[in-house]
Amino acid sequence: MDIKELYKEIVLDHGKNPRNKKKCKDFNQDAKGHNPLCGDKVHVFLKLNQDKKVEDISFEGEGCAISMASASIMTETIKGRDFNVAKKILEHFLHMLKEGSKLSINSLSEEENIRMMSLSGVKRFPMRVKCATLAWHTFVHAAEGGNETVNTEK
Repeated sequence: MDIKELYKEIVLDHGKNPRNKKKCKDFNQDAKGHNPLCGDKVHVFLKLNQDKKVEDISFEGEGCAISMASASIMTETIKGRDFNVAKKILEHFLHMLKEGSKLSINSLSEEENIRMMSLSGVKRFPMRVKCATLAWHTFVHAAEGGNETVNTEK
């Protein structure tokens, strides 16, 4: 199987069978996100400890396969990590989507790297980049205690 087929398979799997799509138990921070152009909606739930480590993360929402797959991949990648590390992963993820570069962050396992790289094809479709990044921006907003809904058009 070539890499493009593998990436397509990963995105389809996470889009059809999203991981952590529920309200996590004992969450202490949350935020909502909306992409009005596509109609994607996501609600991210976090359980952060006093040291800002992501003890648990989940989401609820509806939207296109890319949006749901990205939210699913995000929860698997971020769970158990320190918030500052998670923000670094987000920075590299955004750079990958905007610049078409490979991920270059040492804190990701090979499997995590492949999962995140599976979304790299959205770079060819600029409108879909917002679908792929909505949950990630919503996660940061939740962790930082934001009260307003994240909107991809603002």
